[in-house]
Amino acid sequence: MDYKFNYYINDEQFNENNTNKNKSNSEENKENNENQNDNIKEFGIPQNTGKNNIQFISLIGEIEGHYVAPSDKKTTKYEHIIPILINCQQDPAIEGLFIILNTMGGDVEAGLALSELIHGIKKPKVSLVLGGGHSIGVPLATSTDFSVIVPSATMTIHPIRTTGLVINGPQTYRYFQKMQQRINEFILRTSNISEKTLLELMYATDQLANDIGTIIVGNEAVEYGLIDAVGDFSFALAKLKELIKTNNENQ
Repeated sequence: MDYKFNYYINDEQFNENNTNKNKSNSEENKENNENQNDNIKEFGIPQNTGKNNIQFISLIGEIEGHYVAPSDKKTTKYEHIIPILINCQQDPAIEGLFIILNTMGGDVEAGLALSELIHGIKKPKVSLVLGGGHSIGVPLATSTDFSVIVPSATMTIHPIRTTGLVINGPQTYRYFQKMQQRINEFILRTSNISEKTLLELMYATDQLANDIGTIIVGNEAVEYGLIDAVGDFSFALAKLKELIKTNNENQ
């Protein structure tokens, strides 16, 4: 009789413990989902929980840098992306980086800083241009080990420009010249395009109605040596996995 009584008591305790455990797991899953939603809202990507060995980063809209963009513009804040890139290099669970681009350009200093940081990560990296990789989006696309563009995507190559009040003097011109030179040098050392071709595309006057420069589409970017290959998301992801496998075998 005592034995049966103790058995029932233990069974009740087991059920209570199991209920508490399920409740705890449910609350934890709810908290994780909320964190994932917040991460997607702020950064455009889910939080890497260690279950995925690839870090995905989307660079969309305008690259926002030292100045806050108007509220009606879709932006990528470079101060959000920099910590993610640093963590990508530091976290041993992350074996590769996948950059997805659909950007109209933006802050030149911020875009070039992100490009240098991406290029400096010592892990396999692949970029995919979707929709557009315009202006400062060009060095962002070429900053990885292997770059891919979908057939319908476009890239605009043009000189840097500014809006607002500027001082009319030779010093201003030289400043813009040096800034343009920094961007050109980065593109040249991270892609296969020649300097002659890059400058011809940049200063073309018969391509854009209200500006100088050139819009290149899909396969043209590969023909000019700016992008490595034409392909889709699956192709780019397979290429990254191939680079990761090779990197792991060489270590």
